[in-house]
Amino acid sequence: MAETITIPAEARQSAGTGAARATRREGRVPGIIYGKEIEPVMISIDPQGLRQQLAKTGFFSRVFAVTVSGETHRVLARDVQFDPVTDRPIHVDFMRFSSDTKLNIEVEMVFENEEECPGIKRGGVLNVVRRTIELICPADHIPQFLTADLTGLEIGDSVHISAVSLPEGVTPVVTDRDFTIATIASPTLMAVETEEEEEGKDGEGKEDEEKAEGEGGEEKAEKDPED
Repeated sequence: MAETITIPAEARQSAGTGAARATRREGRVPGIIYGKEIEPVMISIDPQGLRQQLAKTGFFSRVFAVTVSGETHRVLARDVQFDPVTDRPIHVDFMRFSSDTKLNIEVEMVFENEEECPGIKRGGVLNVVRRTIELICPADHIPQFLTADLTGLEIGDSVHISAVSLPEGVTPVVTDRDFTIATIASPTLMAVETEEEEEGKDGEGKEDEEKAEGEGGEEKAEKDPED
């Protein structure tokens, strides 16, 4: 299950665009904590710590404990705004949740035992169809990642959601089909594509040569005196 990551924050006394700009001038990122029918809390956080969390996979599926004015709020990140020029975070929204809250969360797929996959040993390629899976799960039981075992898979085999073990109470958003997560693709597909590309280039080259020869002939004919 997802670990809780502590983020220290400072309280902001006022909201609005002007107050947010003042917070940024102080070198901090303005934010807000809302939810659970409790009064929102205006906060500011250290930009370096926020960027470190954003650099990791699954920012929006991690549980954070934001501490402000001696109080701890268990939250999930719901939105981050970035500066269009510098791409730095300029505002972050956190949502409180209760133990019975269920959320739609995208969780990363991790593929294990590639060295035990006969298809890959024979030159096959792992073709990942879905790098994340959208799940419905209790906020207190968000998995850090999902795993798919590639042991024994041959070229042409597929990994479906039914082969992935989900924690209790967690279900995929898509339930009407056993959707594909990855396949072991044949290496010949890439070879065929390369050959077709080369043939296409050769064909274009020949056409250009023929065109050039034709243009040269026409120019010569124009220069030759008429009989």
